[in-house]
Amino acid sequence: MGRLVRKPKLPDTEPAPSSDFGGMFQSRARPATSAEPGDDYLTRMVKYIPAEIVGCSMLVNAILAQAMAAGGGTATMAGFSVTDIAVGALLVGLILTPLFCWYVREDGDAWIVNAVVSTIAFPFWSYLMGAVAFAKFHDGNLAAILILTFTAVSGLVAPVPDRAKQQEQKSANPKDGPRLVEGLTA
Repeated sequence: MGRLVRKPKLPDTEPAPSSDFGGMFQSRARPATSAEPGDDYLTRMVKYIPAEIVGCSMLVNAILAQAMAAGGGTATMAGFSVTDIAVGALLVGLILTPLFCWYVREDGDAWIVNAVVSTIAFPFWSYLMGAVAFAKFHDGNLAAILILTFTAVSGLVAPVPDRAKQQEQKSANPKDGPRLVEGLTA
């Protein structure tokens, strides 16, 4: 199981048509390989959570929250307002989320869909975790409602099935017949 949502794969070949001769003759078509279903609703819902980025964000926000508690509303770090640093940290998290999805991708992952949904999810999770950037208007009850709603809806986002390369090549140029190897005669 990969870290990102897996695309479903369709079979390489289409099933052979049934014979009109009661099965007396065997089909020359290759047997169809089984399709791979991809991730289900609950698995997608979990995999769309940008957990690694949220974890790093929690560490940064714990430091910033401690500075806010010590310095009050006018707290600064290195001459910058702590709230400005918190907004910057939130923006860095938004940038790092799709980059992380790209970095951990494997063959068969729907990393672009995962990157989009996870990037949209990041502010919701940051709001739930009490990010300092949202300190002025944070409400824990609203945060719980938002994250439950977003997470339930995000599981509905399913990547488009992936066709096998051979099937794509065949459908791209159907007029091409079988090619003969040079030096061999038909």
